[in-house]
Amino acid sequence: MTLAKRPLGSTGIEVSCLGLGTVKFGRNQEVKYPTGFSLPVDRAIESLLDAARESGINLLDTAPAYGSSEQRIGRLLRDRDQWVICTKVGEEFTTGKSFFDFGAEHTRRSIERSLRDMKTDYLDIVLIHSDGEDLKILDQTDCLPTLLKMQEKGQIRAIGMSTKTVEGGLRAVESLDLVMATYNPSYTDDAPVIAAAHAANKGVLIKKALNSGHDALGTPNETANNLRTVLAIPGVSSAIVGTINLEHLRDNVNAAS
Repeated sequence: MTLAKRPLGSTGIEVSCLGLGTVKFGRNQEVKYPTGFSLPVDRAIESLLDAARESGINLLDTAPAYGSSEQRIGRLLRDRDQWVICTKVGEEFTTGKSFFDFGAEHTRRSIERSLRDMKTDYLDIVLIHSDGEDLKILDQTDCLPTLLKMQEKGQIRAIGMSTKTVEGGLRAVESLDLVMATYNPSYTDDAPVIAAAHAANKGVLIKKALNSGHDALGTPNETANNLRTVLAIPGVSSAIVGTINLEHLRDNVNAAS
């Protein structure tokens, strides 16, 4: 069973309708999952990436704030050109705490580090990792202008924002190539953002489709229902679901197929 690909708005990038989130590749502190977990060994990540690729997943979602996730992807990912790598900028996680920096210098250095750590000369997608002040970040910081310059140089293919407000999501749709919005049966506030993106032919990635794992505590049918509901919304390019469990990955693929 191979997952279908969908266009990421008008970017020219095609992504699998299910993307693999990689928080658990590199960070298990200060996370909001319902149960704790140990970081996987390299071989387990390699097996997961192999299974993802074989099922048709081509989208990997990571971030500097995901601990060692980017470094492990750089070390373990094969066939870079077969993958769409989505990373982020703005949030850092060090010594057990997050902090945010949307200045030009930090933005540039963050992108250069991501390129270096993941052993690639381009990033398919870069999302601004919001601290909740979506509009302030877009309107009053040098983050976006810096990313646009790096996009012009070919270091970034598409720019978006992982938003935390409806207003910020709508502005991202106006200004950027794509938006990462939250949607699940428990949270539907971002529906207008998804609709606006669909109307403007902008890409839409969905985060928290399983409510950060809380909805995945139910039956497999409940998990499948969440994914099918999200993927049936017009304009949704892909739902990002994180896992380090092969069985869960296969269940998610079956639900999204």
